[in-house]
Amino acid sequence: MSTAPTTFHGWACHGKDEPMVWEELKLRAEDDYSVDMDISHCGICGSDVHTMDANWSQPDYPVCVGHEIAGVCTRVGSKVTHIKVGDRIGVGAQSGACHQCKPCLAGFENLCRGGPRAWVGTYNGRWPNGDKSFGGYADRWRGDARFVFKIPDTLTNEVACTFFCAGVTTYAPLKRHKVGPDSVVGVMGIGGLGHYGILWAKAMGAKVVGMSHSDRKKDVAMELGCDDFVVTSDAESLANHKGELTHILCTGTSSDFKWETYVPLFRPNGIFINVGIPEWNFPEISPMLLAMSQVTICGSAIGSPAEIEDMLKFAAEHNVRPWLQKYPMKEAPKAIADFKAGKPRFRFVLEN
Repeated sequence: MSTAPTTFHGWACHGKDEPMVWEELKLRAEDDYSVDMDISHCGICGSDVHTMDANWSQPDYPVCVGHEIAGVCTRVGSKVTHIKVGDRIGVGAQSGACHQCKPCLAGFENLCRGGPRAWVGTYNGRWPNGDKSFGGYADRWRGDARFVFKIPDTLTNEVACTFFCAGVTTYAPLKRHKVGPDSVVGVMGIGGLGHYGILWAKAMGAKVVGMSHSDRKKDVAMELGCDDFVVTSDAESLANHKGELTHILCTGTSSDFKWETYVPLFRPNGIFINVGIPEWNFPEISPMLLAMSQVTICGSAIGSPAEIEDMLKFAAEHNVRPWLQKYPMKEAPKAIADFKAGKPRFRFVLEN
């Protein structure tokens, strides 16, 4: 085998409010499970902005973000069997786990509890050997094959890349909580995640109700496939849907959120699924409201490797396709500026 490359070029951010710079960075060391990829496409996720802007925690600068990555495999380690050189492949937000803790052994590697450096983020993380993890706003990527997936022949790389974070973040909990033809799913937040939630729920056979503070996104929600729409700031609109929903997928809401607004919309034993991570906490819920509604409130973190494989198969079989807009990789700073300005309808993708 030829000598492995040791560096790549990518968009590095060196500090909060600092511009991204295209520069040479160091690849992690090879091992038996490593996979190299020439990147063709990388989706832009809200997590990228939150990380560069230090909204959640202090990043390990410099960071090269991007965790919706697709490309072509160029090199594999000795223990890699499901991927070969030349395959079109992708990776999402997680690139490593311990594979030994109880969640990992139960098939939920996305919830790995193996301790420091066991759960490895695709960027802004550290591999067990101490090497930094870098993302997909770049020309090349190297990571662990156990979190790398072969892209189905019917999915293009530009489409498939967005499945690896936004796609599985919304698909996995809907599938896990058995959304189907008897379900009525409310989708809160008609954006990058929410538009995927609508597409998945419709493909699963559910009736889908778009939910937003105003009717500004009603038309696009209906175009995406919603059967109905609720203006959550309007008492009459809420009253018209009381006791209707089996599930709510919350992909985004404002800090004036109140449980009293949403719990009455559920049928008995409804399920509130949160996949958004705002910079504020949900309010307390009345124990009486919780008990008398029998509502289940839960969260979901991306998805396990098995759920990602299942999602890719489902997307290919049901022709689920996101709405996306492409930018050349060299225009990543402009794409981020447009992203911050709220322009995506509904996913931005960088292309080499």
